[in-house]
Amino acid sequence: MKPYRDYDESLMEALADPAEAAAYLSAALEEDDPALFLHALAKVVRARGVAETADQAGLNRVSLYKMLSETGNPELRSIEKILHVLGLKLKVEVEEEA
Repeated sequence: MKPYRDYDESLMEALADPAEAAAYLSAALEEDDPALFLHALAKVVRARGVAETADQAGLNRVSLYKMLSETGNPELRSIEKILHVLGLKLKVEVEEEA
């Protein structure tokens, strides 16, 4: 038995929870880096199951991998489909003034 818990293993377990996934993706969006958001979304998809997510979203598994890769550039409609399958949605808020 390992004396410690693997970070990626813990993260994948946490991201299987929709509330944790939503907080994780929201934090990634706040960084104002689309590549970081796609990386975070890819982790959430892996935590929930790539093949199952792709199937339920009506996407090809390989296409899903490509769209969430470092060079991916998914359409908003595709992101919405993925989020819907994950039980999540995008939300727009008024920006707070500094």
